[in-house]
Amino acid sequence: MAVQDQGTLVLTRTEVAKILDLDTCIEAVERANRMYGEGLAPAPAIMGVHVADGGFHTKGGVLDLGRLYFVAKTNANFMRNRERHGLPTIQGTVVLHDATNGFPLAVMDSIEISILRTGAATVVAAKYLARRGTAVVAVAGAGAQGRVQLRAVARVLPVERALVWDIDPARAAALGDELGAELGIEIVAVDDYRKAARDADVCITCTPSEEYILDEEDVRPGTFVAGVGADNPHKRELSPALLARNTVVVDVLEQCATIGDLHHALEAGAMTRDDVHAELGAVVAGRAAGRSSDEEITIFDSTGMALQDVAAAAAVYERAVASGTGRTIDFGG
Repeated sequence: MAVQDQGTLVLTRTEVAKILDLDTCIEAVERANRMYGEGLAPAPAIMGVHVADGGFHTKGGVLDLGRLYFVAKTNANFMRNRERHGLPTIQGTVVLHDATNGFPLAVMDSIEISILRTGAATVVAAKYLARRGTAVVAVAGAGAQGRVQLRAVARVLPVERALVWDIDPARAAALGDELGAELGIEIVAVDDYRKAARDADVCITCTPSEEYILDEEDVRPGTFVAGVGADNPHKRELSPALLARNTVVVDVLEQCATIGDLHHALEAGAMTRDDVHAELGAVVAGRAAGRSSDEEITIFDSTGMALQDVAAAAAVYERAVASGTGRTIDFGG
């Protein structure tokens, strides 16, 4: 009997975390980018709604992964939730549909998918844009995303040392204590991210900052930069000058022009859309060049592409069905 005959599968965050691992997510994200770059998937969509003290964004996309899937992922982001309500900053859901008939196949917590697919996107970008022989990584932001970013990039680059900064120094120290032995690298908590960036081969920013934390003089030749935190029009991490003077690759051009660090460079008049080198999908598909020299500074503006959510959610769903994980409900009952 098909799952849709039984109802819609419901999966908690714990169940998603047990099913979806980082390596599976990296494979899924690279596949989604390649399909997009080859023109095998329509452009994803995004919608944002702001309210007092927070906001919501919804991303949607369709992929043919042997079965035609549609995903709508809605995340709520409320920065003061922990102190005010004892709730996480980010909460959300992924709704997975059969895109041939519209049936809602699954509803699942979005947080693990968002965390892992964001780290996976940086890995895919680093695979094509980072200089080989990388040894030092500077990470801004020591939360869950900082952890997955470091775990992820260590899978494709020979990382020997990580310099970690956070607005809360205790969080940066805790990340080092947690991951140093696991990854077999030296992790140092630093109090000046810009200074750390000048000593790094890879710079990753994953903060909710609304002020630039990295400028052109902070990045040395040959560096790969991944700007991960800017996912609404108010957030910014990379200065317009840094983007304008270097090679910029985006996940989705129109999306980054609306909510990414690119948005601020365009608004400042430092760049036009034509100045963007390529979308990541085009690089993965071989339709645009990746890194061209060891001296080139490459920048990945990562705003979170819905097709990555489709690929990750489909992997979760298929594994959940195979393993009997979760429970079903009948929305039509």
